[in-house]
Amino acid sequence: MTMKKILFVPLIFLIGIHFAFAQAYKWVDDKGAVHFTDDLNQVPEKYRLKLDRIGFPEEKGEAPAEAVGTPKKKEDPYKDHLGRGEDYWKGRVDEWRKKLRALQDRLEGLIKKYNALVERFNDSKSTAERGSLRKDRDQVKAEMDQCRVEVEEARNMLDKKIPEEAELYKAKSEWVK
Repeated sequence: MTMKKILFVPLIFLIGIHFAFAQAYKWVDDKGAVHFTDDLNQVPEKYRLKLDRIGFPEEKGEAPAEAVGTPKKKEDPYKDHLGRGEDYWKGRVDEWRKKLRALQDRLEGLIKKYNALVERFNDSKSTAERGSLRKDRDQVKAEMDQCRVEVEEARNMLDKKIPEEAELYKAKSEWVK
């Protein structure tokens, strides 16, 4: 055997082991196209409740081989079906709470700006200035409406979607409160 063949065979073996324990997800989009990924974060939110897990060693009655001499980490005794623990779920909830607070602060600022424009519009005597203020006021109003939609989406994530996803993956309900 040549040196290249001697190095090539173990390399193929190692790559095969990596893929043998890969976790993959499959989902179908609105257009009927089938998608695959090995990263759950790549699955759009609206398809996560309908995805299929494929290639999990645990489903085949196998356990992934552990490295020899690797110290085991002290793990939380309970994990969801995807192996995620309390830190993942609490982090996700905290992230959406931060988004909600930021959106609420932005909306508050837009409301103040809108009210100031309304006052300036009412006090103005110039037709040209009133036209400009009306345009600015309408733009701020549109931004406020969009921000309200985003606030509602964040509330929906916190109140419904994340708890539903946690239930689907059998995470503890107190992790998402």
